Amino acid sequence: MALSEDEIARVRAATDIVALITESVALKRSGQRWVGLCPFHGERTPSFSVNAQEGRYYCFGCRAAGDQITWVRETQHLDFVEAVRHLAERAGIELREDAYAGPARRERQAALETMTRAVDWYHERLLNSPDARPARDYLRSRGISGEVARRFHLGWAPDEWDALTRALSLDAKVLEATGLGFVNRRGRLQDFVRGRVIFPIFDPSGKPVALGGRILPGAPERPDGRVEPKYKNSPETAIYSKRKTLYGLHLAKDDVVRTGEIVVCEGYTDVIAFFGAGVPRAVATCGTALGEDHFRVMRNFAQRIVLAYDADGAGQSAAASVYQWERQHEVDVVVAHLPDGLDPAELAQRDPAALARAVAEAVPFLRFRLERVLAGADTTSVEGRARAGELCAAVIAEHPSDLTRDQYVMDVADRLRLEPRALREAVAAHQRGARGAAGPAPR
Repeated sequence: MALSEDEIARVRAATDIVALITESVALKRSGQRWVGLCPFHGERTPSFSVNAQEGRYYCFGCRAAGDQITWVRETQHLDFVEAVRHLAERAGIELREDAYAGPARRERQAALETMTRAVDWYHERLLNSPDARPARDYLRSRGISGEVARRFHLGWAPDEWDALTRALSLDAKVLEATGLGFVNRRGRLQDFVRGRVIFPIFDPSGKPVALGGRILPGAPERPDGRVEPKYKNSPETAIYSKRKTLYGLHLAKDDVVRTGEIVVCEGYTDVIAFFGAGVPRAVATCGTALGEDHFRVMRNFAQRIVLAYDADGAGQSAAASVYQWERQHEVDVVVAHLPDGLDPAELAQRDPAALARAVAEAVPFLRFRLERVLAGADTTSVEGRARAGELCAAVIAEHPSDLTRDQYVMDVADRLRLEPRALREAVAAHQRGARGAAGPAPR
């Protein structure tokens, strides 16, 4: 049974195309239209245009075009009927036959609804349950007030085997579909997180899709003596992909669009710390390394990506990947310099203004890595400067741009009182060595 033209038209009319697209792409008004960076190809100058009155989008660069339904089909890889169903659910429209959705769509919607109920239940426990007092005390010790806990919808999972499962009457199928629980070795239903502060993870439109759970400091050991990890993150499900999800993006989007900048940190409390320090454009990866798919998401919103890890973490980021992402997605990757030994959450508690300054004064990734080398170098002797030059040459050699490499060669040579020609030769030698280590190019 086909969808009627009337139903399709009703769904289109109920869907604001600007609101739909801004769930995943930063748009700014330009006269009668809205413009932004095209999500279908890499670019630095916006060529993607949205006409709210006509309900259409068009890219002058790659010619991508369509309406609300086309947008959902292309960005979420759905067929026509599934895309209409998605928009109908979003607009609160009930189509004549639920069969149009297909079983996968119905299961996804059910999982989202269950996750919303779970997040609300955990949140209420944190705010009002007597057994959550240690969790509230912990959050206060990290500078997280009740207002902030409400904003991020933080929660508390009681230290019971199946408190959530019983409270929401969840079965094994639902627990598996949402990642909220599982069947243990004894055949009992068991909650995924117990005795932990809950950091709900939302998709860019604000729907909860997963959980992060932080164990309380000083928590007692398990009877079997097993050491619990500090954080537990939901497993991958139909509604949650770690490599594509950024914690806090649903709250950070507006400021990211306004500034064209997004701050990436390691932990949930780091994101909250940035918000408290007046930098409400921070996000974090969810228990996984920053990767290609994260950059695909971020470049739809920002042109400048600030890495705000602790000093060692930022320096250890894979240089080749960072440079590749800069070129492929046409973004600038810079690094906020944090004092050694301090993560953003710790710095925010000591000096919130210093955390904001670190973002404002962020430097290009290559510059940051060179400064780390030079800061630890002995520049008082010829041998020390030569060793520092070799280390800097190895760092510079990884950058793919000839012009960028040469600018840094001249800068480092000047600071170390070395001949630029000699440093260029050292850089070239490192490049030849890297190519040799990689083996011959495929024919």
